[in-house]
Parts: sequence; C-alpha cells; structure tokens
Amino acid sequence: MEQERVSELEKIASHIRMGIIGSVYHAKSGHPGGSLSIVELLTYLYFAEMKIDIKNPKWADRDRFVLSKGHAAPALYATLACKGFFSQEELKYLRHIGSMLQGHPDMKKIPGVDMSTGSLGQGISTACGMALAGKLQKKNYRSYTIIGDGESEEGQVWEAAMFAAHQSLANLCVIVDCNGLQIDGPVSEVGAPEPLDKKFEAFGFHVLHIDAHDFTQIAKAVNAAKRTKNCPTAIIAKSIKGKGVSFMENQVSWHGKAPNQEQYEQAIQELNAHMEKLERKGEKHD
Repeated sequence: MEQERVSELEKIASHIRMGIIGSVYHAKSGHPGGSLSIVELLTYLYFAEMKIDIKNPKWADRDRFVLSKGHAAPALYATLACKGFFSQEELKYLRHIGSMLQGHPDMKKIPGVDMSTGSLGQGISTACGMALAGKLQKKNYRSYTIIGDGESEEGQVWEAAMFAAHQSLANLCVIVDCNGLQIDGPVSEVGAPEPLDKKFEAFGFHVLHIDAHDFTQIAKAVNAAKRTKNCPTAIIAKSIKGKGVSFMENQVSWHGKAPNQEQYEQAIQELNAHMEKLERKGEKHD
C-alpha cells in the first residue's frame, strides 16, 4: 500500500477515535477499550475494501459486515458516521433515550448496520449465514466479521467455525481482535482460548497473523483472504485495548466505563496532537 494512502487512512482512524471518545463521554457509559482496539480494522474495511453504498445501505450486492463483539458499537457508529451513513452529530446521543444509537448495533434503526449483535458468539454465525447465502446465490459479495479473543471462549464461535469450513465458505473472513483483555481480566487467565491460530486451522480455516494497527499488514491479509479458495480465512489481529489514548491502553478497567470531563479532555488533546503530527507528516511528503 502506498504511503499516501496509509496516511489518509491514519487520519480517518484518528477521526474515528475522537468519535468513540466523544460518544462514550456524552453517554456517560459504554465500552471504549475494545472499541479503540478495532479502529484500524474498521477503517480499512469501510474506507479501502468493502463494496458499500451509503445512499443504498441495503444494496443486495454489497459486502456484509457483522460486529460480533457488539459492545464495541461506538467504534462501528463512529466509522459509519465518518463514512456518511448518518450525521456525526448523532454520536453525541449514544445510549440516550430515543436515539437510534443504542449500546449495541440495531439493524432495524441504523443505516449501514447489517446485523443486530450483542449476545457474544452469535455474530460470527450470522456472518456465516450471509456468506452461505452469497455462495448459493452465486453472488460476488464477501462477508466480514470481527470477534473478540474473549468472545472466542463462547462455544458457538467454534460451532460456526466448523460450519464455515464444512460449507467451504471462501467468501467469509473472520477477524479476531486479540487485545488480550476482557471484562473480567486477562483473557489468558479467564478462559485461555489460545492457541487461536491452531484451533482455527484445526477447524479448516486459512489463518493469517497481523498487527491490527498496521494498515499495510491489514491490506495484505485481506487481499490474501480474497485469494483463498475453498475455505474461510481467520485473521488473528494482535491489538492494543484502548489504542490511541495513553491512560486507556492495556488497562482492563477501561473495558466498560466512560471518561469523566478531565479524562475526556486529556484523551481529545492526545488525539488532536496525533492528528497534527499526521498532518505535518503529510506536508513533508507533499
């Protein structure tokens, strides 16, 4: 991927992070940690990869995306707003009574959301169903889903994996957000699902490893998944929970709480500083 394109995506990712922090702050609740860890993944999918139409969110031939770890909804909402599915102003009303942006994605109310999610383990199953429908109908669309490493402790994840491989769903790409933390603590101590790569391989997946915050690696992996025939792909994406906000990074306490005003201002200051750094970097390349 060309550096200019990487720089563009990095700036978009910074805007999305600001949207996450702002929405959770205004809601006074939410899940910032696991939202921040998937920003680059969502940025690449929505701004560089997936076939979608913001004017026709239900376009039959669009690529599908399912946020299986539905509590990371602030990341998806901020991404959809940046893409233009709805106004950025809506982010301020996350979890407010009457708002379309509730704590978990709702496909009936939110433009651009392909599946309502929230109960962990179920999203990957629906992504499999979408992939199978595309295969049976001989459609060219692809089905993407992001699951959490903590979520992979759910048995339904592996039932879905078995189904996907049995049906040879080469149009399915499962991305595992491996930030190492879940609500009760380190994933390795709570359920210890590793080695995830060997398990997905045993279930019949083509498995790839990437840095979840490196756009070049994300692009290579997604393109490799598209070239894979006769089996689904699992991308094991090593990430940092709370990525981009210094005091949230790798802190399990930020799994599900909102920043106060002082913390919000510090987070936005850090993100603005990062954006300015990206702008200066871009000017040097011009």
